[in-house]
Amino acid sequence: MPKTEPFAGVVPVILSGGSGSRLWPVSRLSYPKQFLPLLGESSLIQETVQRTAPAYGFAAPLIVCAEDHRFIVAEHMRQIDVDPAGILLEPQGRNTAPALAAAALVARDKAPGAMLLVLPADHHIADPAGLRAAVAAGSPLARAGRLVTFGMVPDAPETGYGYVKPGAALGQDGGHIVDRFVEKPDRATAERFVADGYLWNSGMFLLSAQTYLDEIARHAPEVLRAAEAAVATATSDLSFLRLGADFAEAPSISIDYAVMERTDHAAVVPADIGWADLGSWSSLWQVGEKNEDGNVMQGDAWAIGTKNSLVRGEGIATVAVGVENLVVVATEDAVLVVAKDAVQQVKDAVELLKREGRKEASTHRQIYRPWGYYQTLHAGDRFQVKRLTVKPGGKLSLQKHFHRAEHWVVVNGTALVTRGEEQMLLQENESVYLPLGCVHRLENPGKVPLNLIEVQSGAYLGEDDIVRIEDAFGRA
Repeated sequence: MPKTEPFAGVVPVILSGGSGSRLWPVSRLSYPKQFLPLLGESSLIQETVQRTAPAYGFAAPLIVCAEDHRFIVAEHMRQIDVDPAGILLEPQGRNTAPALAAAALVARDKAPGAMLLVLPADHHIADPAGLRAAVAAGSPLARAGRLVTFGMVPDAPETGYGYVKPGAALGQDGGHIVDRFVEKPDRATAERFVADGYLWNSGMFLLSAQTYLDEIARHAPEVLRAAEAAVATATSDLSFLRLGADFAEAPSISIDYAVMERTDHAAVVPADIGWADLGSWSSLWQVGEKNEDGNVMQGDAWAIGTKNSLVRGEGIATVAVGVENLVVVATEDAVLVVAKDAVQQVKDAVELLKREGRKEASTHRQIYRPWGYYQTLHAGDRFQVKRLTVKPGGKLSLQKHFHRAEHWVVVNGTALVTRGEEQMLLQENESVYLPLGCVHRLENPGKVPLNLIEVQSGAYLGEDDIVRIEDAFGRA
């Protein structure tokens, strides 16, 4: 694909800090929606990065994410052969304005004239070429000092989105001065907005790194102070840039509230690109492929006499019979049934589960690690059975346990096991016993994933009973 001049020096900044609680039980804090393939084979963050790949003329992306998600982000980028310019780790989520301030400081230090294309990691865009055309249209405005937002042409009076009212035109490229931003309206107001030519506020921006820093200094200086201190004390950790603790001192505030609604340099470029903020199950139903009954069927899902519903089964057969306008989602450890017009209350259900101390509120049965993942299959009194999948070249830490012994049985693949002073190579159906206190390590030296069953036994089986002696990923 040929490089396109408007994108020269444009750095995609991917904001990946959301928890996606309204898409529970599929999206959870430990593995939120941006890492899920909700509408295709690629995850949302992969689709976001691929829309603005270097092949189109963009610079390598900067990604801002939670520290706990760093290895997930790195793995998702590896899968699509993308080498980010940096992965910035937030010690604490403080919303989008501080995240962008930190990214702008890093980008400006690398290239003083850097332009930033700010993209949330969890949006759906049916027409990626249309997005790039909108960026090209907004590029002259951004290079002239405008803070450009992209307003989506609405196809319905949506009450779940904020709106932008375009003002006077700016030149011949389709941009407008922003007349005003408006919060999520009620139905009647949304209908009037659509009739009056308002646009949906997409939360995507194109701006100069220096212009954003100048405006954040003017309108939210406390955000800039915290970001500057965090970048100044940032430390490199493998391929990550770990922002300093001062980042947590920034107020939790969005780009809209901190800058866009206060600046006199805001501009909006209209775009009709099949955009959706996948913030709820109803929005996923709206953009999903529907059958003749208006149902969106995903995974191991079935429907009889059911209309205008979303049915999704993950790891368990899920059947809806004789219902309408419902969302039915089943995972291996949780089931959600909710009316489509009540999906905003799913986050309240997540809070309820948290108050009750239920781990299903935040974590999946399948837990991801930089070397692969594990899944708890069964747990009882003084024992636990897990499945471990180690990716090719993956290596667990050299470790020991104070309270448990382990027995590993290789299902398929090849395992290189360190046990004390000895090393052994195990093939399919071979096993090894690791007594309590034994220093051990598991590696996959092969070219295919390694799957094994781990049987733990002991008085305490928590994940915090791991003493890491050596770790390739720098974990404590």
